[in-house]
Amino acid sequence: MRPVTRRQADHHAARSAATRAQVMSALERLLDSGEAFSEISVQRILEEAGVSRATFYAHFQGKSDVLVRLTDALRESLLALAQQWDPGAGDGPDRFARFFEEVITIHRAHQGVLTAVREAAAYDPAIGDFYTADLEGFDEAVLRTLLSEQAAGSTPADLDAAAASRIIVWGGAQAIAHHIRVDDGSGDVSFARELARIWWYGAYRRPAGR
Repeated sequence: MRPVTRRQADHHAARSAATRAQVMSALERLLDSGEAFSEISVQRILEEAGVSRATFYAHFQGKSDVLVRLTDALRESLLALAQQWDPGAGDGPDRFARFFEEVITIHRAHQGVLTAVREAAAYDPAIGDFYTADLEGFDEAVLRTLLSEQAAGSTPADLDAAAASRIIVWGGAQAIAHHIRVDDGSGDVSFARELARIWWYGAYRRPAGR
């Protein structure tokens, strides 16, 4: 049997990546068209992607796996934004508002996928675990910045940083999701500004003893 060459291996890897992208794009198109994730069958994805069932299962465990992989890159980009946040750099509330504007823009661009994740998290353990881990990652990033600001004396020492990070991250995620559902985009800047000030003056720069 002839050994597999590096070129053959690279070609196979590229084809596999292209197939996965094709299937993920198919699911995202279906979700963006307004179809509920629970109503989309694997067969529907196969038809939209133009791949066989055997090809699909060679790359994915099921439709939940497709959704998780679709969301994975999105989560990484949002988490990278959060990790770049430096509360001590000056114009805190204004930079925070710009940060939330970017977050809302990304959420709007992938609204179908994010809606599907929230929907499926309620009944699919695999998605539920992923969704929880996603928000926990943001929670940890915010907690680190709060603790750092407390150590620097910029955030009051009497702030319960763990509770505060949990409230603003998990509550903020629900608020953003609801805003996108009920607003056509004209209120995004105002919403981002208000959310930024709630985070900033409610936690990062809360007056001591309040």
